[in-house]
Amino acid sequence: MVVRVKDIMVSPVVTIEENKTAKEAGERMKKTRRGALIVTRKGKPIGIVTDSDLVRKVVARDLKASSIKVKDIMSKPLVTVRPKEDILEATRKMKKSNIKRLPVVEKGKLVGVISLTDIAKTSPEMLDLLEYRIKMKETPFEIKEPKTAGLCENCGNYSENLTYVNDRWLCEECKDELEETEL
Repeated sequence: MVVRVKDIMVSPVVTIEENKTAKEAGERMKKTRRGALIVTRKGKPIGIVTDSDLVRKVVARDLKASSIKVKDIMSKPLVTVRPKEDILEATRKMKKSNIKRLPVVEKGKLVGVISLTDIAKTSPEMLDLLEYRIKMKETPFEIKEPKTAGLCENCGNYSENLTYVNDRWLCEECKDELEETEL
């Protein structure tokens, strides 16, 4: 069964007009308990402002939030997804753009938002894959076989007897040369 974006998106969407201030954005996020607001111009989505944007672009620079406009700190261009797309495609878009939330737009109208959290809640197998990937990154790289066949990473010649030395696969000749220079 294919899970579509429309099946798990959050709606209605919390928005903010582009000319509102960063302070107003922060207040709205706090009130609605959202980590992001879709920025609009005349009701049309044009960007997104996240709690991270507020921290990096206002707080960390010690700027006065009541004098900064949302349009000056929002992330753009807006990457969107259609309601009929499957969540795998939405996840690919998020990964490609390095974002955690996607506004859902149909015929130019904002109809919802989908986040990585929404996907993880709906798709336990995807969460399992993410956890597996994290474990793979945490596990140090370990060579199981001390020898293999292939191209020497020093001279480029093929060898049936490559040895892993100093993070490189070396043929016997290059390995011997390396050992001689280290003496």
